[in-house]
Amino acid sequence: MAQAKQNASIIINDDWRRWIGENLALDAAPQDLFNVLVAQGVAAGEAQREVQAALASPYLLGARQAGQRLKNRLKKHDWVLDIYRTLNRQTAGSSVIERRHRLSREEFYRQYYLLNKPVIITGMLDDWPALRKWNFDFLRAHFGAREVEVQMGRSQDANYEINSSQHKRKMPLASYLDMIEGAQESNDFYMTANNSSSNRQALAELWQDIGRLPEYLNPDSVDDGFLWLGPKGTRTPFHHDLTNNFMAQVGGRKRVRLIPACELAYVYNHHHCYSPVDGAAIDYERFPLMRNAQLLECELAAGELLFLPVGCWHYVEGLEASITVSLINFQPDNNFGAFYSTYDEL
Repeated sequence: MAQAKQNASIIINDDWRRWIGENLALDAAPQDLFNVLVAQGVAAGEAQREVQAALASPYLLGARQAGQRLKNRLKKHDWVLDIYRTLNRQTAGSSVIERRHRLSREEFYRQYYLLNKPVIITGMLDDWPALRKWNFDFLRAHFGAREVEVQMGRSQDANYEINSSQHKRKMPLASYLDMIEGAQESNDFYMTANNSSSNRQALAELWQDIGRLPEYLNPDSVDDGFLWLGPKGTRTPFHHDLTNNFMAQVGGRKRVRLIPACELAYVYNHHHCYSPVDGAAIDYERFPLMRNAQLLECELAAGELLFLPVGCWHYVEGLEASITVSLINFQPDNNFGAFYSTYDEL
């Protein structure tokens, strides 16, 4: 008995009281909490008193009532998403990513941009100097000595994208190109948009080879794009962007898997804009709700332009060594991050 009281004085502290309050707010059964406390060595009488005190607390009662209102509001939000999800699936052509040749501005904005619908546009990059000039020999000859930043050591970190700031390394571009050419297939190193702030200055002249796409984009915007350069086998895990986005494929091919933004309830969004679901091989046993999600897939070739709507989940895999430019300077305001706040764990 003395030992139990001694354990109780050690165990029942504010950390445990917070644990009791959190679990009661999440509708845990009081008996289950009592059983855990007793199993930890708390005397039954004291465990009972602590749980009853928490249940009687007006603070906890208010928190539980607010929590229930929050749950009801979330259910209402989910209902609205399900409306859009149902309507999206009833829309003709929603099960495929269409290819449209030289799509007009009016059609692009009316049929795709404003409807949050992906599309592949062909023929719009034909006059880009980058499409003719950019290959490894050209990059090595003109920029090989420039110091660039890349993502390294990704294979040793399951959360390499979330932890991207920890994987930044600098090296001469020629050395990085040698790594790409020497690797048959790898996801261990990749130059991504997360490196753009550094590489934009190092490779400034390259942006002169990128067309302005005035049919769709604002040519006066300073947001002129992000560069992606890597070997076959690079992967970008399922995530969504905070802007609408063009993927302009300059060299090589990529496989892209997309899930419409309205399918949010099924993608296991656990942190910021990321999902732990492996886009290369979806584990439906571990993530059964993914069976409900509409999954679209396409292969993007050099010279093609993929529109990725804001909030649209996408997984990208390099089928060959590839070069991609992403663009976000659309004609309408594209700053959806201005009212986004869930950057942490969800």
